[in-house]
Amino acid sequence: APTVAAPSTPPASAPSPQTGSDGRRAAAAGDSTIRVDVGLLDRIMNTVGELVLARNQILQFTLNIEDANLQAASQRLNLIASELQEGVMKTRMQPIAMVFGMMPRLVRDLAHDTGKQIRLEIEGAETELDRTLIEAIKDPLTHIVRNSCDHGVEAPEVRERRGKAAEGRLLLRAYHEGGHVIIEMADDGGGIDPARVRAKAVERGLVAAEQAARMSDRDAQQLIFLPGFSTAEKVTGISGRGVGMDVVKTNIDRIGGAIDLVSQAGKGTTVKLKIPLTLAIIPGLVVHSGGERFVIPQVSLLELVRLEGEACRTRIERVHAAPVYRRRGTLLPLVYLNRILGLASPQEPPVVNIIVLQAEEKAFGLVVDDIHDTQEIVVKPLGKQLKALPCYSGATIMGDGRVSLILDVLGVAQQAGLIGSVPEAGAGETEGAAEAVSDRQTLLLFRAAGLPQAAVPLSLVARLEEFPRGRVEGSGRRQVVQYRDRILPLVSLAGLLGDDAAGEPEADPLPVIVFTEGGASVGLIVEEILDVVEEEVRIRDNTRRPGVLGAAIVAGKVTDFLDLRVVLASGGMGGGGHQGGGWRFCWPSPRRSSAR
Repeated sequence: APTVAAPSTPPASAPSPQTGSDGRRAAAAGDSTIRVDVGLLDRIMNTVGELVLARNQILQFTLNIEDANLQAASQRLNLIASELQEGVMKTRMQPIAMVFGMMPRLVRDLAHDTGKQIRLEIEGAETELDRTLIEAIKDPLTHIVRNSCDHGVEAPEVRERRGKAAEGRLLLRAYHEGGHVIIEMADDGGGIDPARVRAKAVERGLVAAEQAARMSDRDAQQLIFLPGFSTAEKVTGISGRGVGMDVVKTNIDRIGGAIDLVSQAGKGTTVKLKIPLTLAIIPGLVVHSGGERFVIPQVSLLELVRLEGEACRTRIERVHAAPVYRRRGTLLPLVYLNRILGLASPQEPPVVNIIVLQAEEKAFGLVVDDIHDTQEIVVKPLGKQLKALPCYSGATIMGDGRVSLILDVLGVAQQAGLIGSVPEAGAGETEGAAEAVSDRQTLLLFRAAGLPQAAVPLSLVARLEEFPRGRVEGSGRRQVVQYRDRILPLVSLAGLLGDDAAGEPEADPLPVIVFTEGGASVGLIVEEILDVVEEEVRIRDNTRRPGVLGAAIVAGKVTDFLDLRVVLASGGMGGGGHQGGGWRFCWPSPRRSSAR
């Protein structure tokens, strides 16, 4: 019988040369990675933190001992501990793609449920973040994406009517910036309508109607972070429960991050999250104040200013409850740490140390008694007895073994009244209760054009300048001056108020208040800068005089409040730029009934 020879095949145990090469590469790749229990990594990180504390103690101890061998050994220990710390922290870093990878399916499902066409674009998924922070941002980021799909991107037919492509676009990207990871979520949808947000906030009793009417468009958009706020007309599986952006803000604040929102009606919304790289070991500035030692996270530090001798009295204007420092032509509000924390303060310190900090995009100066060097500190959580204190974010053990509290920069600014949240109002507020809403403002007081005392909001003042009369020139019918490589129009308050008898100020140089926003500037000529005060005002209605919004009692004197729209119009800026991202006016609404 004929036989059929089967094709010869190599045994399974003898792979071909090519297969063997692939197998070796796969084996090598497998040998280069191992699985490690997360709990073990956390314990190693805690041990490294204790090592860093011991290193700090040894370094401080060796500063007072003149022994070359001991100094060399301590520096060697410092180098090794730093390298070990960096290596262990890298083991905890994970790409943010672990969170971003969940978003395409989420967007696809939401687009299907809402009947919209949405394209998601992702950038920077390889950006690395601490593992604990990866878990912390998962829920906030999901809320933001859901809001963009439900409230941001319009339905295809609506987009086509507005001249847009039927398919909406979401951009999710992450990148490193200044010791932080920035996560941006941007859409090209309809944006946030400030008028609708105000109406919903008033309807839900979150703010008083009078307060909402005084808000700028940007401030009104920030109302979406209030608990219980929602613009959804009905409750669905996606939105309408009033739980969303307030949860996002709470979770981001809890991990020491910040959230910012920028929206343009009809063009879209961008939400930016600013997340610290790690919460375990951070660089901090050590300061002394009131006999106590504190640590300030270095990520919030802008610069250090030291004033000595006569400069302590001349460079700081002590203006009642609102001291300011003239920093490169701008007014920097000052906060005295001893006063905020109730510590003892020296009567006339020979040196004033100002730490310029940034909280929520606002700069302020923190005055302390003494400033030491920076250190790598290990952040320890506060006990339940101290967690409710707004000025502290944690504690650390210093080189001498003593415990020092870590200051919360945002909490200090809020405690000082420099940054405040929108006050909540009960749903059953009466009109009388609404009248009691705080209208406390920081005001710049000055004298000009026959007005014994006039005021403008300090928040709108860019700079206080003095121009020699010889620099003032004429351009058409206006006075101008060359200012920072531009032509700055000058507005005379006497001409603005139609009081020719008052005449021009005779001072030389001329005191000028400069208002700047949106790239345009205008200077208001005054006779004298009087003061900066913070008071609660109620403006009495006074529409008989052009350029004056009304009057109230400030610092014990009747004070006229300027209508800045008229000032801008006189400076050739139209006076209408306050709508939608231009000039923002924060005067209380004029009232006919009372004045403070």
